Amino acid sequence: KVTISAAHEDDKGDYSAEVGALASAGGDLLVVAGYADRGGAGIVRGASEGEGQWWQMPQGGIDKGEDAEEAARRELWEETGVREARFLAQTEDWLLYDLPPELVGVAWKGKYRGQKQMWFAARFEGAEREIDLQPRPDHKAEFDAWRWVPMADLPELVVPFKRDVYATVVDAFAHLG
Repeated sequence: KVTISAAHEDDKGDYSAEVGALASAGGDLLVVAGYADRGGAGIVRGASEGEGQWWQMPQGGIDKGEDAEEAARRELWEETGVREARFLAQTEDWLLYDLPPELVGVAWKGKYRGQKQMWFAARFEGAEREIDLQPRPDHKAEFDAWRWVPMADLPELVVPFKRDVYATVVDAFAHLG
């Protein structure tokens, strides 16, 4: 279940503030896969997401002094190498999700019970050779594979506890596909 929160300060620190970037090209999305240090090819072992083969769009935290769009642009670049993207829209409110009970107190060093995410839609305007999952200065490689998938297929490819958020993001940005 997705909770939509208009005020992002209302969670008393229980949720990590994050952003996500849906980068589209020709009606498809850019998604990245398995964490480079945890098994590869979309296979995640022992991660905060739980074991399985999960894909996700670029997403991550907001650094001190950044606004949400700046953070989304940075995350898109850090995780995929993409800079040639025109940002088109953002979700109206923060989307919140809770970790499953078995991961609360374990994932993210036990600091949060879930995430609150602001999502951005961007049109990828570069050449595919721009997509590069290699590490950036001061940022290790997080992913080792990427692929384009139809927007409607995306929610079924992510870890189960994020599916409602991804479905909400797909619905919010479907008119841009």
